[in-house]
Amino acid sequence: MSKRFEGTVALITGAASGIGAASARRLGAEGARLALLDLDEAGGSALAKELDPSGERARFWRVDVGQREEVGAATDAAAAAFGRLDVVFNNAGIGAYGEVPDLDPDTWRRILSVDLDSVYYGCRAAVPHLRAAGGGAIINTASISGLHGDYGLAAYNAAKGGVVNLTRTLALDHARDGIRTNAVCPGPIETALTRPLLEIPSLVEEFERNIPMGRLGRADEVAGVVAFLASEDASYVNGACIVVDGGVTCWTGQNNFSRALRAMPGEGGE
Repeated sequence: MSKRFEGTVALITGAASGIGAASARRLGAEGARLALLDLDEAGGSALAKELDPSGERARFWRVDVGQREEVGAATDAAAAAFGRLDVVFNNAGIGAYGEVPDLDPDTWRRILSVDLDSVYYGCRAAVPHLRAAGGGAIINTASISGLHGDYGLAAYNAAKGGVVNLTRTLALDHARDGIRTNAVCPGPIETALTRPLLEIPSLVEEFERNIPMGRLGRADEVAGVVAFLASEDASYVNGACIVVDGGVTCWTGQNNFSRALRAMPGEGGE
């Protein structure tokens, strides 16, 4: 594997598992030193030791990304420990089911705090360090749920829609600072967030039916896109929201005419 991130420092939130951990492994394998932030102290510490037992190339900070002071303090500490910041991946996120009339206001506030406010806090803390390094890359985890609506995911949709447009605004405001800001928009990915859903057979069947590639994505498949956006290979990519969803958002939402016609008697169906 190439060492295109040799000499760079990457900060990742939500780093203890899923897309965050996969991205840490990918960036680390390509030479980056890593500041890993997560609320999960056991998981984050274990990942840091896995990547570098010496602590010289990977360090963990326990952070509640919904708390501005904690994000700011950890970002400053990471920049001080490694001497710079070059890549910031605002990835932490949670979800909750709920239609607006039934959604508890505290749940609404927590989803927006972790999924949207944290991106603001992370960028607010990181931009001065990226400027000091002469520029860099910010990648935010949005979602296809930030580009379109979903049934029963009001808070998650609102938060991720905010991430999409915050990303675009950051791209405009800081391009002249040498800072590129982009978002990755995953579809259904096998992570801790989706694992409970995969225990429901009817939902698994629905995923397989509605995803053109016929399966959920893997965290490492999203990490590959994150690595691209962080690298000089994406040197003229700014303000993009790159979908990683197996083709889900290609669909208009109309009936699957091909499947329906194949099933009709006399039409070559079953």
